[in-house]
Amino acid sequence: MNDRALQDLVLRALADAPFRASPAWRQRALADPSRLERFARFLARHFYYERIVHFFKYSRTLSRVSGRTPEAVLRTTAFESLLPTLVLGSRDSAAAVANVVAAHMSNGRLGGIPYLPDLLRYEKAMMVAEAGPRVWRETGNEEGSIGKGTSPELVEGTVLLDLSYDLPAVLPKLLAPWTEVPRCPERPTKVLIARSRHGRVAVARADGAVAAVIELADGRMTLEDLARQAGLRPAELEATLAGLTELGAVRFATGS
Repeated sequence: MNDRALQDLVLRALADAPFRASPAWRQRALADPSRLERFARFLARHFYYERIVHFFKYSRTLSRVSGRTPEAVLRTTAFESLLPTLVLGSRDSAAAVANVVAAHMSNGRLGGIPYLPDLLRYEKAMMVAEAGPRVWRETGNEEGSIGKGTSPELVEGTVLLDLSYDLPAVLPKLLAPWTEVPRCPERPTKVLIARSRHGRVAVARADGAVAAVIELADGRMTLEDLARQAGLRPAELEATLAGLTELGAVRFATGS
């Protein structure tokens, strides 16, 4: 094993709790287990602190009402119980941590905020969407453009939320100064959350056309079939797919 491979192995042990506990790592005896575990847990708290503060920033502004901040979950037994299972950067671990944060915030004094469940669903989806592998360097072998006969497919991590409240209308108000909790219009709203290959998370309102394409884009259906089943004219479908591709919600693999 060369120095680079050894370095990668140590970094994996710090970021991947199940691997750190496995015989494949322990038999190498490359570091003191207790010191490594303490440092790995320090890194995990720092890693998720940054993400919790960023993705739960809207419910964080409600701390003056709830008496709770989302990052306080890092000092709870619920988060401690997750530490032996966490793989930093993985989507499963992000979902597990986000669920613990949402439960923590739901138990605060926020019962009088009717849109809180929608808000926590939105923030959880944002945190999970950001996780997972990403492209750090272009290789020149990327997705192709829309062409005749190509089959669009949904990018992993793309989420279409059906909300009871119009969250996009209240989110800016939550970040602005306020004395009374901002109200949110109660009307059905669809919100699309997607992530680019480079890890940038984007959010957009979704209309019926977007919802239909998201539901049908399976990587096998041709554009003609997709337009017919979604009830869209070719020009409408092309415009919708162009917007979804820009957001990172769908892709067209080269050679489709």
